[in-house]
Amino acid sequence: MARFAITAPYTPAGDQPKAIDALFEGLKKGSPHQTLLGVTGSGKTFTIANVIDRLQKPTLVIAHNKTLAAQLTQEYREFFPNNAVHYFVSYYDYYQPEAYLPTSDTYIEKEAQINKEIDRLRHASTQALLTRPDVIIVASVSCIYALGSPEEYRRVHMELRAGMKKNRAELIRELVGLYFERTTADLMPGMFRALGNSIEIMPTGEQILYRIEFQQDTIERVRIIDAITRTEKEPLPFLFLFPAKHYVTPEHERDRAIKDIERELTQQLQKFERSGKILEAERLKRRTNHDLALIREMGYCNGIENYSRHFDGRAPGEPPYTLLDYFPHTPQGKADFLTIIDESHVTVPQIGGMYAGDRSRKETLVEHGFRLPSAIDNRPLQFEEFESAIGQVIYTSATPGPYERETSKKTMVEQIIRPTGLIDPEVIVRPITGVLGAVQGQVEDLLKEAEGVISKGARVLITTLTKKMAEDLSDFLKDRGLKTAYLHSDVQTLDRITTLTGLRKGEFDVLVGVNLLREGLDLPEVELVAILDADKQGFLRSETSLIQTIGRAARNVNGRVILYADQMTGSLTRAIDETNRRRALQHAYNEEHGITPQTIRKNIKDITEELRSDHAKAVGVMFTIDKDLYAKNPKKFIVEKRRQMIDAVKELDFETAALLRDEIYALTGEGRVKKKVGA
Repeated sequence: MARFAITAPYTPAGDQPKAIDALFEGLKKGSPHQTLLGVTGSGKTFTIANVIDRLQKPTLVIAHNKTLAAQLTQEYREFFPNNAVHYFVSYYDYYQPEAYLPTSDTYIEKEAQINKEIDRLRHASTQALLTRPDVIIVASVSCIYALGSPEEYRRVHMELRAGMKKNRAELIRELVGLYFERTTADLMPGMFRALGNSIEIMPTGEQILYRIEFQQDTIERVRIIDAITRTEKEPLPFLFLFPAKHYVTPEHERDRAIKDIERELTQQLQKFERSGKILEAERLKRRTNHDLALIREMGYCNGIENYSRHFDGRAPGEPPYTLLDYFPHTPQGKADFLTIIDESHVTVPQIGGMYAGDRSRKETLVEHGFRLPSAIDNRPLQFEEFESAIGQVIYTSATPGPYERETSKKTMVEQIIRPTGLIDPEVIVRPITGVLGAVQGQVEDLLKEAEGVISKGARVLITTLTKKMAEDLSDFLKDRGLKTAYLHSDVQTLDRITTLTGLRKGEFDVLVGVNLLREGLDLPEVELVAILDADKQGFLRSETSLIQTIGRAARNVNGRVILYADQMTGSLTRAIDETNRRRALQHAYNEEHGITPQTIRKNIKDITEELRSDHAKAVGVMFTIDKDLYAKNPKKFIVEKRRQMIDAVKELDFETAALLRDEIYALTGEGRVKKKVGA
């Protein structure tokens, strides 16, 4: 049995040893909910990695966006290089859900672009969960959305071994039955091709070729070949193949599902006719019969997930299968894995809000005859269903929300002391309309403070309430001679990366933004954080947002925060009190242990590596294509591009991978987008 084995160049320090012991003891005692209240920069991920190493159970880590999930995946892979750490997020590069707007009589057809590399990683996640115990899956909230039955997925896997009685034609039929696609061109995950007396297969979860060679009606050899270099590795004694799709339905189950769909269609048509909804009845009849015809002939149709309840054999209202069902369970059906909810103050509300929005949209489609009522059961889990499906959970956040605090009243574990010895920044409150009796407002006072910080070679972050104010303040500071840039949601991702890199390098001294929390980056050069209009109650000035923003100055030993406010709101008071409480604990610890805090030293290239890795290098390659090389040997050139694309995917750098993929498409004519017909 493979076991988790943590690898790190350092040992737990600061509050980490105490937190690790407390969390592990809580898990041993069976505590269903625990919260790790860890301040910014205290090493919460390393703490959790040590808990996983002690507990030795498969673990699900849930993050609130794909970028954070990718960063966490990389961190856990560094801690567990010999174990299975996988990335599971939505596989859509673009997704427009099906919807109907009654007020304007507008039907919006579902439109989606699937990222095949992320789809491959999703299959790698589920296959790892079904085949080994030492698995960590880092997922977005995609993990609570419907997925095929794990029992069917596991049951129909194929085993191939040397000496097995099976001929080439039989294997081809079986591969098609597992939803593998036959091709005569280059292989992609989930495809196979027949070459002479052999068959080459690329599984859904790997970028590797398996060549099955036959001697009459017997498998003679199973070979493994690198998909790019074509170098051969050691022959395999056997090979396990899982289906190429998560939705797997045996033929007899498909026949039953079709009858169930027809029965539901009859009932819904009768209901519409009794209500005088002739148009809705005709619309539903035409669409459903069209879908059923495709399912009979081809085994699928566009939007087949809307019939998933019938294919799964679930009762109305019963929750769908999700990634959680692929994790191990006890014989009594109880979850037997650990769940970590990262940045829980954001992730928990996100999980709780998924169901209501999805149901509202589906109910409108059903009411107007675009879908059968069973389409509502193709849905994310309700929060109560999610709670019952995950077993023991640890929430991690610097600012736990009300839910975590309520469920973890007696199991709240604090990690206040940083291994670096850095303490939380000093917090200063100044009035907006008059500073120390002067007539100047917050902006004039901020200008003086910023000039002082910049003169020492440090940086300044400023948060405003609106995009317009961020832009106007940026222009004002530029006019006063300060190198300033702004960030908000209208700024493109790559431009944000460039701006943040420029801030660290000193190309800019001041960065103005509406919500600088979402970048999730460490900026140790920042010595001053200024929060304008801090007394304006709302999401951006809540206790949680204030504490998180204050933490932006916690990477610098001289970090300070100025809050501009004319009155002390409850959020301000609580945020300042909590920061001062943490400062007192940190200062006392440093005094006791003789620790002198120092500013974190971090390579400036890290800021780009965290979001796009070697993106700039890859983009540079694209715009300086060696035309002579391509002209002399197009095949070799494309092989090299595919290798670069695969390397980028391994690093979870999907932006670079997508650009490389598009360049390959442009050069080869592959990947032409075909317009889908039907709903």
